[in-house]
Amino acid sequence: MTTPDPPPARELLRTEGIRKTFPGVVALDGVDFDLRAGEVHVLLGENGAGKSTLIKVLSGTHRPDAGRVLCDGKAVRIGDAEAAEKLGIATIHQEFNLVPHLSIAENLFLGRQPRRFGIVDRKRMEADAQALLKRVGVTAPPRTPVRELGIAGRQMVEIAKALSLRARVLIMDEPTAVLTSEEVNRLFGIVRGLRSEGVGIVLITHHLEEIPAIGDRVTVLRDGRSVGQVPANTPQDDLVTLMVGRSIEQQYPRKAGSGTPAAADQPLLRVTGLRRQGVFQDISFEVHAGEVVGVAGLVGAGRTEVVRAVFGADPYDAGRVEVAGKKLPRGDVWASHAAGLGLVPEDRKGQGLLPDASVTDNLGLVTLRESSTGGLVDRSGLRKEASRIAERLGVRMAGMEQHVRTLSGGNQQKVVIGKWLLAKSRVLILDEPTRGIDVGAKVEIYQLINELTASGHAVLMISSDLPEVLGMSDRVLVMSQGRIAGELTARDATQDAVMALAVGTSAPGTSEMEDSPRGH
Repeated sequence: MTTPDPPPARELLRTEGIRKTFPGVVALDGVDFDLRAGEVHVLLGENGAGKSTLIKVLSGTHRPDAGRVLCDGKAVRIGDAEAAEKLGIATIHQEFNLVPHLSIAENLFLGRQPRRFGIVDRKRMEADAQALLKRVGVTAPPRTPVRELGIAGRQMVEIAKALSLRARVLIMDEPTAVLTSEEVNRLFGIVRGLRSEGVGIVLITHHLEEIPAIGDRVTVLRDGRSVGQVPANTPQDDLVTLMVGRSIEQQYPRKAGSGTPAAADQPLLRVTGLRRQGVFQDISFEVHAGEVVGVAGLVGAGRTEVVRAVFGADPYDAGRVEVAGKKLPRGDVWASHAAGLGLVPEDRKGQGLLPDASVTDNLGLVTLRESSTGGLVDRSGLRKEASRIAERLGVRMAGMEQHVRTLSGGNQQKVVIGKWLLAKSRVLILDEPTRGIDVGAKVEIYQLINELTASGHAVLMISSDLPEVLGMSDRVLVMSQGRIAGELTARDATQDAVMALAVGTSAPGTSEMEDSPRGH
């Protein structure tokens, strides 16, 4: 006698034939999708495939032009976020929906503050916030203003906010993009607990390694259409082929040692004895024309703080920064730009772009002074140069006047890099250059890095993605507790060697980064 298969889980949510267009762009073209109780359904696809648009339809941010959404088998109209919440749908968007000057507790319960005798009960609100923060591993007090948190901290607050809604459907758009591996493991523990309680979870991620660790099913979108539904244990190569419509033979297209300079070459960037009290100390390194120098280390090692100081965005107490032999003044980003130094920040939307400005205007941000005469910008000349850069980088858009916020993450990153190319920067500092970018766009960014170094540029790349550092660097600097713990050649830079330096051991060891589902 055979044991009958268990009945399929109850369907919580379904979309049928969803279509959504924007001026010049078909974002969704007849998308079917379903979510069952107690499962993690991964939504996969390249940037611009329609993933974020679909979840914005489900969360009430966008209204579909055609098709319908069903909850518990009944057609519903989700007109806004409040309507979604009433249906039990909570969404963690890729763009944070937090008010920076309010406290963590106030953000968690914004519009839903507990009251006593008609007055906000702050004591209860902060106690409830403390319980939520403990659940997601945030140690900051509930009264802490959100603006004092880093990107990872803000992401965990967003997750805590969604948990506070006790939703039946939880939609998560790139929740792990800015988290350490310890935080990823904690988040996945929370997700597994919610799944066991019957919550249905929609997960968007670009980290393919995470899918078999947490997912049950995968739906792949390409060019606004559903192109396949497969189990979560589907091989990565097959997932990539579904996503991009072709196989990607080489994920990291850099020849090891291709950028190794001659010993006599003058470095394009030289940093000597850089120190900032309590943040970093004794930072010295060089980057030569034609090479990529990677900077690895655990979160909190001081990598971003160092490169921001090098660029002049943050102060430092002592040391020297030179570009092509010329000493740069401290804290002067315009002097850095004039010397040929450019910085692509880790927070591209908050620090690298004007989201509501056009592609043209964003590409011309750095060169406004040079393209102006008598205080008036040469709009015709700017458009011509910006178009040249956009074409060179392959920015996919409806037109040069399209608002940057409507571009996919990968194309936004190309715009951030492009403004420094337009400024003719010889040294590019790339801080987390592929965070939140799909595998196809990553390869395009890597190929661009190769083109830049082949034409004599120098690249300093900071990344929390260890395979990326190993695959794209000619040399690797490893930071630990505000110091450079060591330097490795491309040949010697293995994951064990990097992590041994990052955690301060003398022999290859393990760390939280190696335990991550991503492997970094």
